[in-house]
Amino acid sequence: MEKSIVHKEPRSLWVRPFEIGMVWTDIYCNLYGGVFISLIFLISFSVPADAWTSSSSTSRQAVVVKTANWKAHQGSLQCYERSSANETWKAVGESIPVVVGRNGLGWGIGLHPSADTEANRDTGPKKREGDGRAPAGIFRLSSAFGYAPPKIAGGIKLPYMQATPSLRCVDDTQSLHYNRIVDSALINPDWKSAEEMLRPDVQYRLGIVVDHNTNPVIPGRGSCIFIHIWKGSDAGTAGCTAMSQENMERLLRWLDPSANPILIQLPEGTYRKLQTAWDLP
Repeated sequence: MEKSIVHKEPRSLWVRPFEIGMVWTDIYCNLYGGVFISLIFLISFSVPADAWTSSSSTSRQAVVVKTANWKAHQGSLQCYERSSANETWKAVGESIPVVVGRNGLGWGIGLHPSADTEANRDTGPKKREGDGRAPAGIFRLSSAFGYAPPKIAGGIKLPYMQATPSLRCVDDTQSLHYNRIVDSALINPDWKSAEEMLRPDVQYRLGIVVDHNTNPVIPGRGSCIFIHIWKGSDAGTAGCTAMSQENMERLLRWLDPSANPILIQLPEGTYRKLQTAWDLP
């Protein structure tokens, strides 16, 4: 595991945290009158991309998204939980409607075995930057974000960061910060393209970071993948998974970091094919 590297900059500390199993997130802090204020505070542990059969298989919460096929942009979401890795998954609540990428799904890079991805490559494309596809596979859900200050965002148990006017998620494949959430006010931007985390609409009012393409980060394989509030029930996304605000609130209240929650996202046929091998709900 990589140790933290601290770079001192005027009025700030840029801490490059432990290599984490999520979107690489830089931690920025300012010193005001001797008070150390963290603008983003996320802690996780490094997990290899092929770790589904080891530590990540101990997950006790699973968010399962299924679509009719690789090109479908609408799907359903069902939550599952279990008391331990040896217990049977049990459905929680009712299935809800979601939308995924406007062009459907594409194999992402997450916790699922890459060998199985290659074996099923003929059934679906690989996720690429700007392809309008949401990632297919198994991914860790380890942090949340939103417009409200942490004190107001009650009921959210995942590590939470508030979106500010300068907070960006970098999607420029040439940037050193590709697929990271950064505060553009505290560093010298080296990118030509980045998402504003504080949007003028409600879509990022509440969101969850999907740990796609994180360890290592591979330029061009997709970035800034979230679960968030949808624009509408028939509006596909640029690559995220989205739902109504009411369902987003319920999902965030349910997710518990101690249960090592994961997203399992696949077309229905591929899900059935891999259900036994991957021990899916």
